[in-house]
Amino acid sequence: GLKYLCPVFSGVTYKTIYFPPGISDQVNMSSCCPRGWTRFRRRCFVYIPTAMNWAHAERNCRSMGAHLASVHSSSEYHLIQKLTGPHGFRTTWIGGTNASGKHVWSWTDGSCFSYTHWCPGEPNNACGNQHCSKCWDDLQCDSRLPSICARKISRHLG
Repeated sequence: GLKYLCPVFSGVTYKTIYFPPGISDQVNMSSCCPRGWTRFRRRCFVYIPTAMNWAHAERNCRSMGAHLASVHSSSEYHLIQKLTGPHGFRTTWIGGTNASGKHVWSWTDGSCFSYTHWCPGEPNNACGNQHCSKCWDDLQCDSRLPSICARKISRHLG
């Protein structure tokens, strides 16, 4: 069968994490997010340590009313660094895919794929069958990795 690529986040090349001024002011635990999730601006994020393939990770996020995380700014990119940091910067699934076409990337939450942070030389579609996202790299979607889920804040949890 056809194998797709999905973007993964990888902080392995970073020795230190720099958070731009003010980012810590925008990150907080909130009653508008489920317990264990981190609120950042209008969304809630959570690190899922269980290794899954990309499709299973997306289904797992959806079961929690979320999607694999989309990234729309350097501040959100730095937040994901902060969430994955305590876990040793392990390569982590985020919600991009090019399943609709070799050079057409999209987010599973339907938002615009307007911000990118590809690693040098990426996406490279190695072996012609990588379609998934990490700085970002594209990996085969059947790789088993932890993930980051994101959902909009909600007024009522239940």
